[in-house]
Amino acid sequence: MTGEFSPDWLTLREPADAAARAADLVAELPGPVRVIRDLGCGTGSLGRWLAPQLPAPQHWIMTDRDPALLKLAADGMPAEATVSTHLRDVTELTAADLDGTDLVTCSALLDLLTAEEVENLVAVCAETRVTALFTLSVTGEVKLSPEDPLDQTVQDAFNEHQRREVDGRRLLGPDAAGFTAAAFERAGARVLTRPSPWRLGPALSTLTDQWLQGWVAAAGDQRPDLALGGYLTRRSAAVPTASVGHQDLLAIFR
Repeated sequence: MTGEFSPDWLTLREPADAAARAADLVAELPGPVRVIRDLGCGTGSLGRWLAPQLPAPQHWIMTDRDPALLKLAADGMPAEATVSTHLRDVTELTAADLDGTDLVTCSALLDLLTAEEVENLVAVCAETRVTALFTLSVTGEVKLSPEDPLDQTVQDAFNEHQRREVDGRRLLGPDAAGFTAAAFERAGARVLTRPSPWRLGPALSTLTDQWLQGWVAAAGDQRPDLALGGYLTRRSAAVPTASVGHQDLLAIFR
């Protein structure tokens, strides 16, 4: 998991993240949006994408459990935003934390949470009536070109891996997007969703290669019997194009 949150990896994926996010959901945000709390902010990629699309003044509360990432996020935000940081595990978020907040955001986070953790997060948003914009939740669908006979097998093993149990926590993995949307709807929110797939290929060759290696490695960890060395060798011989499924979600409490 350490690699998923390393500054180098988060920086490498930032252009693909920015291109994938559903910009039309920003136009649906109810105003005014002055105070934004970004959960699991990492290096601040979502803030750098969203802040220029919101009116000033705006204040961002960057929230993460990694102090080094918090500093990078605070230092890297656009000039139009003021920033404070909160060293906090996002699974411990309370209604008091959202006091005075207009919008809560996250990116590539929900699939790393459990059903109970998502339910608690939705309940906090519902209690405070705070709008939520949650982007880039993995949905599990991967389309590669050219195709390989093992693509579907690797995808299925990877998705099983994303649903694994970690320290007693059963991760939602690719089920997170649908689960979260349903939870917000049960809580009374108006929910809008959009597909936000990564578009990978030769133009993003380094990211594509690192994603492919990680995708295959996770599948192999889940299913050692698959012996995927030959598959990875074939896939790495030439950079494939890939569509990696994600979903963005906007939840608005009337």
